[in-house]
Amino acid sequence: MTATKPLLDVENLRVSFPTPTGPVEVVKGLNLSLGRERLGIVGESGSGKSMTGRAILRLIRKPGKMTADRLAFDGVELQGLSERKMRDLRGARISMIMQDPKFSLNPVMTIGYQIAEALKAHENLSRRDVQARVIEMLQAVRINDPEQVAQMYPHQVSGGMGQRIMIAMMLIPRPDLLIADEPTSALDVSVQGQVLDLIDELVREKGMGLILISHDLNLVARYCDRIMVMHAGQVVETCAAKDLHKAQHPYTRGLLAAVPQMKETREVLPVLDRSQWGGT
Repeated sequence: MTATKPLLDVENLRVSFPTPTGPVEVVKGLNLSLGRERLGIVGESGSGKSMTGRAILRLIRKPGKMTADRLAFDGVELQGLSERKMRDLRGARISMIMQDPKFSLNPVMTIGYQIAEALKAHENLSRRDVQARVIEMLQAVRINDPEQVAQMYPHQVSGGMGQRIMIAMMLIPRPDLLIADEPTSALDVSVQGQVLDLIDELVREKGMGLILISHDLNLVARYCDRIMVMHAGQVVETCAAKDLHKAQHPYTRGLLAAVPQMKETREVLPVLDRSQWGGT
């Protein structure tokens, strides 16, 4: 039986930035193979999670430097593509929801216009078909009265609705892979659950691959199939989401121990003992 070709194949990915004392690597030799599954990347701020997502889309700009032995999407080596071809790929086949995405919306354009632009950039459709797809996508992200919302401006919608609008914009071209970088970090807990349930539903429905980047281990364990733990630019542990409680690496164990419990009995939450793995 022939093995299924991975949707994304990354080997020895490295990202570095110059400093007065020499280049500093923020992603160090990362390897990743992803099918049409849900992968969570977790770790502290500065662990290299977001840079990994940006590097996959070749969004590391100068003076930053990105190298990889292999960076292939659906069998195509991305490092050899021209910038024009990469622009065609971004959005159409790989979409990325940035942190606090509401502020990625253009404040002087209506919501419907911006979602339509994301579609028209990759598909040649009639105006009527574009408008129909925009309304359909707004309905898919559970926005009531989508015709009215399409005529509104970003400042007129709530944070939770703004997140849903950005999800609609990223998913309307029907990509094969969605990279969600802390997509609910600016929302309260109740709205976080609604937005993540929505992403999960759409990913499953469309058979997409998902990379969910977060610092919240329990959240990622709930919505992903696999978890990759990063520290100081390196992957320290990978496991099935259902086996997160069995994690062996002291860094992962430290992160888990530092999470407050609903029925907390500890007087002091433990802190990471970085001396166990040479962390800084």
